[in-house]
Amino acid sequence: MPMTPDLSLPKSPFVQPAAGGFVRRILMGGKLSDIKRMPRYVATAIMGATLIWAPLLGYLKTAPLSYRSSISLIMPGSGASASMNVNGIGQATSYANSAFSSNSVSPTETYKRLLGADRIIAAAAVSLGIDRLDLSAPRVRLVDQTSLIHIEVTGRSPQAAQDRGNAILKAFFTELDALREDEVSTREDSGLQAIADYRVSVSETRARIEALQQSTGLLSVDQYDVLLGRHLALDDEIQVQRAKLDEQVAAKGALEGQLGLEAKAAAATLRLFADGAYLALLDEVARAQVALTEASARYGTRHPEVEQARAALGQAKSVTQDLAQRLTGLSVTALGGLDLAPEGARAQLLADLVRKDADVTGAQQQLATLERQYHASRTALDAFAPAAAELQDLERDFSVAEAVFASAIARAQSSKSDVYASYPLVQVLENPSLPDRPSSPNRKLALMAGVAATLMLLFGLAMGWIRLALISRLLKKPVGKDD
Repeated sequence: MPMTPDLSLPKSPFVQPAAGGFVRRILMGGKLSDIKRMPRYVATAIMGATLIWAPLLGYLKTAPLSYRSSISLIMPGSGASASMNVNGIGQATSYANSAFSSNSVSPTETYKRLLGADRIIAAAAVSLGIDRLDLSAPRVRLVDQTSLIHIEVTGRSPQAAQDRGNAILKAFFTELDALREDEVSTREDSGLQAIADYRVSVSETRARIEALQQSTGLLSVDQYDVLLGRHLALDDEIQVQRAKLDEQVAAKGALEGQLGLEAKAAAATLRLFADGAYLALLDEVARAQVALTEASARYGTRHPEVEQARAALGQAKSVTQDLAQRLTGLSVTALGGLDLAPEGARAQLLADLVRKDADVTGAQQQLATLERQYHASRTALDAFAPAAAELQDLERDFSVAEAVFASAIARAQSSKSDVYASYPLVQVLENPSLPDRPSSPNRKLALMAGVAATLMLLFGLAMGWIRLALISRLLKKPVGKDD
């Protein structure tokens, strides 16, 4: 018949039989069929369950309710650029890189740290009218492979949680605006010194230009160009006037050759024959000449009639010559070269000769005036040439300095629009939510934990109930049987 295995422990020489049974029972337990152990296991189970469920139920009953409001922020990934073109000055361009273009700086990590900053929490607590210690830091979580920032804020009520979320968002954006303004102000302050240097350079160049203008009288390079243009025009006009004068002199000479009379003599002739007294005297001379001729024909050269007629003729000529000298200012010899018969077409030719002589004189005077103007212009150009070259250099330096100065101001102004350079744009993707159930304490989780602890207690008691059989089986197991 089959043999029942002996589950008793081998006797140890170190354990006395009287005390061995008690120690053996504690360590080894009893037989599986020993019902007398049941009260102890039931009492242990009840005590263990009480230790598990009493604190758990007490926590669920006494723990204050906590509600959690969720917020989501997103950061656009594209950059932004702005360009400003000022006519006559230049162009200023401002460009903000994408917030995620740099591998060394993560804007989401920066904003995560900023959301948990003490000044953000303190500003939110002040706006809510609560103590700083009563407002806990929000829980910020970054969503991998996205630009999302997830924020969770807790409160004692749904409305309180939502209000705290709104307060933290407001404090966060206010702090961002302050940081951006501080950055723009710092950049502007750093550029003020450069702008001041550019302004000094522009002022110094302007002062040098004004000093040169006052010392030389040359106001601008354009003025020198105008003077040069006039000088060249005078040169051209002089050449034209010389050709015109040569033509008039040639025409006058040809007419003098045809008349056999100079222009001055022709003018004197016309002046004499335009005077009535002179014409009357010429008639008297003619009558005296006729009387002398008649007397000479009748009488001898020594006859008194002839002598009287000769004396009358001489006196008439003398009076006529005196009047001619007074009218023309010519000598008696010059008067002898006058044309004494300016009648008809010859008189017209004499008038033409006088006019041509006047034209030649006028042309000569005009040429002399133009030549004087030309020499004066040449002198002025020679004096202004070095000043014009220096003034041109100064004006070019002034234009460059002014363009740099204006560009610096344009860059300083355009940089004010680049407020997202260091602190990128962030937008609210999900406003603070209004929770509909408390997030703490989590009753389902607590009950599941209690049930799990109870099951583990029962499992432990079951293992204790059968420990004698398990230990006996292990002690009788041959060494190396697992190999």
